[in-house]
Amino acid sequence: MTTIAVLGNGRVGGNLAQALTRAGHEVTTVDREPGAAADASRTAQIVINATPGAGSLERLTALRGELQGKILVDVSNATVDGPDGLPADLVYPGSSLAEQLQEALPETRVVKTLNTMLFPVMTAPAALAQTPTAFLSGDDPQAKRTVRELLTDLGWQQEWITDLGGIETARATEAAILFVPHVIRSSGFTPFAISINR
Repeated sequence: MTTIAVLGNGRVGGNLAQALTRAGHEVTTVDREPGAAADASRTAQIVINATPGAGSLERLTALRGELQGKILVDVSNATVDGPDGLPADLVYPGSSLAEQLQEALPETRVVKTLNTMLFPVMTAPAALAQTPTAFLSGDDPQAKRTVRELLTDLGWQQEWITDLGGIETARATEAAILFVPHVIRSSGFTPFAISINR
C-alpha cells in the first residue's frame, strides 16, 4: 500500500483516486485549497498533479517544501483553451509543464504519464478495442519504476507502457493534446488514447 495525494478533484483526479483506492492504496483527494494540498502532500509518498495544467506550475511551486523528496506524477496538460473550451494551443511551446515543474522543484522527482488519452482510459485501458500506450517521461529511473507499478495497479500491462526517457521527452506527449479537439469534434467524447503499434 502506498500513501497517495491526488491534487485536483475533477473528473481526472476523482477517477484516479477511486481506482487507486480500489487497488488498495491510501488515497487523499484535495481541491485547490492551498492548506489542504499542503497537508496532503506533506504526508503522502506520491503526489499526483491532476489540477488544470495552465495553473499547475504556480500551485505546485507553492508546495516546494512539502514536495521535497517526493515523486510527483504529472498527468496534466497546460493548454490555452479555444472559444469552445477545447485545447487550442500550448502554454509552454518548446517546453512542457513537466519540464517547468522539474526545474521549479529540483528536489522533487517528476514523472509525466497518462496525458495522451481521455480520462476514462487512464483507469480502464483494456476497455479500448486497440491496445493503448502509456508513456513515461522523467529523469529518475527509480521514480519511473514506481510509477510503472502504479500503472499496473490501474490495469496497464507492462508491454503497453513505453519509457521515452528524460523529462524533456514530455514536450512530445504534451504536444499530443493538440490532436484532442479535432478528434472530439469528429468523433465525440468516445474514450480514446494515442498509441504506438508495432
